[in-house]
Amino acid sequence: MDFTNPLVYGVPCFLGLILLELSYSKHHKKKIKGKELYDWKDLGASLSMGIGSAIIAPLTKTIAAIVLFNFVYEIFNPEVNGIRTNIMGYESFGYAWYIWLICQLLDDFSYYWFHRQNHNVRFLWAAHIVHHSSDNFNLGTAVRNGWFTIFYKPFFYMWIPAIGFPPEMLVVCLGIEALWQFQLHSVYIPKMGFIEKFMNTHTMHQVHHAQNIEYMDKNHGGFLNIFDKIFGTWKELDENIDIKYGVTHPPNSYNPLVILTHEYRDIWNDMKKSKNWYHKFMYAFGPPGWSHDGSTLTIKQVQKQMKEEQAAASN
Repeated sequence: MDFTNPLVYGVPCFLGLILLELSYSKHHKKKIKGKELYDWKDLGASLSMGIGSAIIAPLTKTIAAIVLFNFVYEIFNPEVNGIRTNIMGYESFGYAWYIWLICQLLDDFSYYWFHRQNHNVRFLWAAHIVHHSSDNFNLGTAVRNGWFTIFYKPFFYMWIPAIGFPPEMLVVCLGIEALWQFQLHSVYIPKMGFIEKFMNTHTMHQVHHAQNIEYMDKNHGGFLNIFDKIFGTWKELDENIDIKYGVTHPPNSYNPLVILTHEYRDIWNDMKKSKNWYHKFMYAFGPPGWSHDGSTLTIKQVQKQMKEEQAAASN
């Protein structure tokens, strides 16, 4: 069966919703920490990177969907007597409605680990930091995507066609996931009551984009927050905390090329700090903030330090 990727229809909607939110914010004077919701230079940088992603994505989709996913599907699900059969012995999955739901759930599980590793492995973070590099949180920020994540993201999902889900089904689920992620980037949607118990919502995504120490590396989920809760990365928005968006080491530039590459430059400079090859490896593939001499700390180390200081202060 042939399906159209939902993003084909989503991109025009993205632009329309950005314009709608921008206009609404100008009339209602929504401000974050005294700032306008939208900054024109920042929006221009975000749109430039979004356009670049839109150009690159069709090229990588050909590799990911047509070549990689189909290659894996064919290898692990050969035809036996005219029936597509998984190498484990069961018939590969069809297009029943409940199969779609299961595929979307597995997509969400893969998205969680893809997203979490983007924050835990510095070389991946160098690609993903682009999305977090703005100190604004709005629908414009939603399209501020790194161009290099597209090249390795499919490898987190290839196990799904391997176990028998049709590649085109997975591509549609990936598109639906992207649509949901886009609309999460809004400060206008309050907490949603019962839905907050199982869905990844707008306030949870505000936490994810914050650089407040207690909020960092939290809420990596796609549709659901269940995987964050299971694996210990869930954090609810505390409305008493003055939230600050962005990253602790921003690019300080509106130049898209600087925004796309600044963390790679920092990795290279850090690798030169030590001649030890293990140290060089850790600077590139360890968690962001790792240092061989303790001059900088990882988020887990900083959060642990903060908890110890709070515990000491309360005694």
